[in-house]
Amino acid sequence: MKEVDETLSTLQRLMRKRDLIIEFLQLIAGFAKKAAPRFELGIKDLQSSALPLGHAALGNSLTYTTHTISLRTSKLLVLSNGHGEDLIALRIIESLHNICPDLEIDVFPLVGEGKCFLDSSSASWLNLVGPRLTLPSGGFSNQSLKGLFSDLKAGLFTLVFQQWKYLRKLRSQNTLILAVGDLLPLFFAWASGAQYIFIGTPKSDYSWKSGPGRSVSDFYHSLKGSEWDPWEVLLMQSQRCWFVAVRDHLTARGLKKKKVLAIAPGNPMMDDFESFSIPLSLLQKRRLLLLCGSRMPEAKRNFIRLLSSICLCTSQKPFSILVPLGAEPLFLDLQEALLENRFKKISFHDELIGAQEIWSRGDDFVFLGRGRFTRWASWAEVGIANAGTATEQLVGLGVPVLSLPGKGPQFKSSFAIRQSRLLGGSVVPCKTSESLAERLNFLLNEESVRQSLGKIGSNRMGPAGGSIALARLISQFVELN
Repeated sequence: MKEVDETLSTLQRLMRKRDLIIEFLQLIAGFAKKAAPRFELGIKDLQSSALPLGHAALGNSLTYTTHTISLRTSKLLVLSNGHGEDLIALRIIESLHNICPDLEIDVFPLVGEGKCFLDSSSASWLNLVGPRLTLPSGGFSNQSLKGLFSDLKAGLFTLVFQQWKYLRKLRSQNTLILAVGDLLPLFFAWASGAQYIFIGTPKSDYSWKSGPGRSVSDFYHSLKGSEWDPWEVLLMQSQRCWFVAVRDHLTARGLKKKKVLAIAPGNPMMDDFESFSIPLSLLQKRRLLLLCGSRMPEAKRNFIRLLSSICLCTSQKPFSILVPLGAEPLFLDLQEALLENRFKKISFHDELIGAQEIWSRGDDFVFLGRGRFTRWASWAEVGIANAGTATEQLVGLGVPVLSLPGKGPQFKSSFAIRQSRLLGGSVVPCKTSESLAERLNFLLNEESVRQSLGKIGSNRMGPAGGSIALARLISQFVELN
């Protein structure tokens, strides 16, 4: 928390200086307007270069005049672009709501329907707004032409245009935008004309500064000096962008060299995990956590392949396979794969585990539970995962992971390799089911290797506390009526 306090102190000092500069410039501008209209342009140019937080004037494309400057806001609009980003945004605004319970918060999920926000919306402390549509690719149209064409057919262009029109209405409102994700929410935040804060979730310089460093993308990133692209950095440098929060100090240092006020106050992904004692019924078994993803039909295909791979593994002890699920896939979607691997549904119930369905094959058990990830994650010895955010959270808890890339649209080989490098090899992609079974057997027999990989994953993901730290920073800009 020391770094957060120092960051808060620095921001407050800069804000006080900014207030004085703005008042001074507005005073001069008032005299100049009466004396010489041409002088007003000079004052605006001076104002652009005098703004704090390391911002520089970016030319005519990013105007920033005296009447648009506002350090305080009474309304927050949250933009997010995916299931993982939705969860990160939710953690931050839950912490912010605890600090500023009267703050008006609107949430605009740009990808999908934002189902994780429904409970909070029902509680009436946030509002789901804006046009929304679930696309066939699940938001991964940039990873395949097939996914792109499917999304275009489903109305991608119409959706983006409607979203852009909605955000342009904010130009005349005193609204602060919190953009969570990558280029899409960052661009929309900038294009709205409002002031904004950016939480950059997917990119890290670890993805190219660690590992072999021989690919074309590694060379490209080394030329840029960051995994963030130049056009993304340009939007981060905007005078309307108050600060940028990234996932680690390495990435923050790279962006600071490009005159971006970047901070790494902790990882919101690692918040809200509680430590639960492992139930006695699981202690005598090898505990695996299976993550098949949250987008159908890919999640169903992942579950089939991952479960079949586990069944190829020979272990002296029986397995307890914990399968936490989100809104999708449904239990019924997984039934076929369980039956094909000779599992039978049983009526046994253990309240300490909290599974909604239990399947068995001899002494091996599969536990299915909706919303059980935060409870079960720390119980696992090894993760078997074809997922994004959840996989990162799992290794952040010190659990090594094996993955088995498929056809996608999300979890393809390129995605898995990048994820492995991002997390320092604590996630090991496997090419075949047989390879996964072999490596699983090795990890289960080598506790020291598991601990070593787990430590790497924990270091790469960083400490918890990011949600409350960011909420505290954002609250400094809030002015309630």
